[in-house]
Amino acid sequence: MRICIVTDAWRPQVNGVAGTLASLIAAGEELGHDFAVVAPDLFPTIAAPSYPEIRLALTRPKAVGEKIRAHRPDHVHIATEGPLGVAARFWCVRQGEIFTTSYHTRFPEYVEARWPIPTAWSYEALRRFHAASAGLMVATQTLAIELTARGFPPPMLWPRGVDQSLFRPVADLPPELKDLPRPFFLYCGRVAPEKNIEAFLALDLPGSKIVVGDGPSRPLLQHRFPAAHFVGVKAREELAPYYSAADVFVFPSRTDTFGNVMIEALACGAPVAAFPVPGPIDVIDDPRVGVLGDDLRLACLSALNLSRADCRRRAARYSWPESARIFVDNVQRARATPLTRRMPA
Repeated sequence: MRICIVTDAWRPQVNGVAGTLASLIAAGEELGHDFAVVAPDLFPTIAAPSYPEIRLALTRPKAVGEKIRAHRPDHVHIATEGPLGVAARFWCVRQGEIFTTSYHTRFPEYVEARWPIPTAWSYEALRRFHAASAGLMVATQTLAIELTARGFPPPMLWPRGVDQSLFRPVADLPPELKDLPRPFFLYCGRVAPEKNIEAFLALDLPGSKIVVGDGPSRPLLQHRFPAAHFVGVKAREELAPYYSAADVFVFPSRTDTFGNVMIEALACGAPVAAFPVPGPIDVIDDPRVGVLGDDLRLACLSALNLSRADCRRRAARYSWPESARIFVDNVQRARATPLTRRMPA
């Protein structure tokens, strides 16, 4: 198939959605499919509120539709609910074009963390957005159950993968960590309000707390927690030594829909400590590879005793070729099912 993906999250952005789509495309092309991407770099952009490094497209549905048509796709997949996603949805509905969507980000909680907008309002907007889709894809069964309970169309499962050649145990210790006391408790990801990083940094833990990543919350968190070590953003190719150095990978987010960083850490041998919420519940479903608990400090300390070999074996279950195969199967199944819009466009 030739599939056109419309996404507000794409290179050079460094985030889970952009990384997921890049990995999907690479694996899907290895399986013989062809992908095209309609992303913000094709249009004039403005900086996203509170995220100046993320650019939002300034465009209209007609212009987005022209970009889609130029690729002559067999199918359109709208990956995000931002300006491009909204414009693409409007165009597809008006043209009678069957399309699928995916739910990567807990947008209502993301918005509420920054502005006084009730989550109920945001969820209503998202329900309307996805209602016209022929198939809504989510990463985990827990999220599928939650969205169904919130009135969304029953989702299709689309599990994620991990690049085992990139994320594997590495013996070399990153230079920034060589003089720090053990054990290492590591966070990797956006340094932003919705990631709940302060819940990790405020813990009374032995050794060193290490933060890999950047974002709008970094200056404040560095000021509040001067004992923590912020090493900045690292390219995907640079992450394995940091994951490998971690005695425990700490995932404090309560709002992520999956958390690719957890399986990347597992692939490098690092056990995970996290809250028992959607995302961690689905990834850390084996007590030999991580500890989930409302007491995050106890979870971190308990995870120190877990086997790194078990962690690596657990991560081997996640394959990008299998993820890409399921994605394409979902597309074909969605196209074979008559589209019945549940709400007006």
